[in-house]
Amino acid sequence: MKNAYERFVRPLLFSLDPEAAHHLAIALLRGASHVDIALRPLNFFQPPRKPKAVFGVNFPNPIGLAAGLDKNGVALPAWAALGFGFIEIGTVTAKAQPGNPKPRIFRFPEQQALINSLGFNNDGAEIIAERLRKLRDGGRWPGNCRVGINIGKSKVTPLEEATDDYLSSFRLLREFADYVALNISSPNTPGLRELQRPAALSQLLRAIRDENPGAKPLLVKISPDLLATELEEIIATCEQNNVAGIIATNTTLDHSPIPAGLDQAGGLSGVPLREKSTALVRSIVAKSKIPVIASGGISDAESARKKFDAGAQLLQFYTGFVYRGPRLLREIMESVLQDTK
Repeated sequence: MKNAYERFVRPLLFSLDPEAAHHLAIALLRGASHVDIALRPLNFFQPPRKPKAVFGVNFPNPIGLAAGLDKNGVALPAWAALGFGFIEIGTVTAKAQPGNPKPRIFRFPEQQALINSLGFNNDGAEIIAERLRKLRDGGRWPGNCRVGINIGKSKVTPLEEATDDYLSSFRLLREFADYVALNISSPNTPGLRELQRPAALSQLLRAIRDENPGAKPLLVKISPDLLATELEEIIATCEQNNVAGIIATNTTLDHSPIPAGLDQAGGLSGVPLREKSTALVRSIVAKSKIPVIASGGISDAESARKKFDAGAQLLQFYTGFVYRGPRLLREIMESVLQDTK
């Protein structure tokens, strides 16, 4: 049965261009984040609490908002009011950048999928750090959920200078993060996935470790398109460098589920990614004790349960939220609690 969001709100949003709908939703949540009375109705969606500690961080529940929905960290109080256990903002780059040419978000309702070629459009680490500082100093920091910050390489930065680029963002943003995620797997920044290779990844991880005296949990977000040998190399590199967690996965370049003639360039997310990302979670858990945050194709309680069954410690979603709305969080949490009774 469709919920109120699916019956009434989604048709209105889907009557707009996808990126225009995204900006409208973020603008409304951003506005609500500054007015307590506007946040109260969002509390209706709050799920029951189910605290969980992972890589030294206490999460009020194991369901989070994936990076990409709130790239610039403008609506943290609103996401917290909705009941997310954690919010991952970003991807943030050292330099502000407009991203790739429009149109760059495409909906596929029949498949409950999106394709995006956004290209890390964001305000840049310095501006976002100042925004987060004002939020914290102004007493509006969301104390009832955790905040992750996802950082990536600026497009204009040559690949051989990627480490310095990530370090610049890390230094500016680490004080606001409960964990920091390194995005080395987006398909929309040329050459970025080269950073998944062992030598490049090891160099990046060592450099950030040296700048991380407080041992802020460091996570790595990986591609769903890895070969088995590539995954094993990444896991080994993460273990050698004391990575706290792996986010599995980013969007995929496998567009085979999209009907011929409708395909677009970019990364595919949503239900068509579900099985591939779940299989990767299962593979990581079989090979390593590094905690996994599962992301990809979570659209209902059953798909969430399969991620947990595969060994994920935490979940996060983006496309599922676009199609199902805020009720999805409560639906999943009620199912999780039922399973543990």
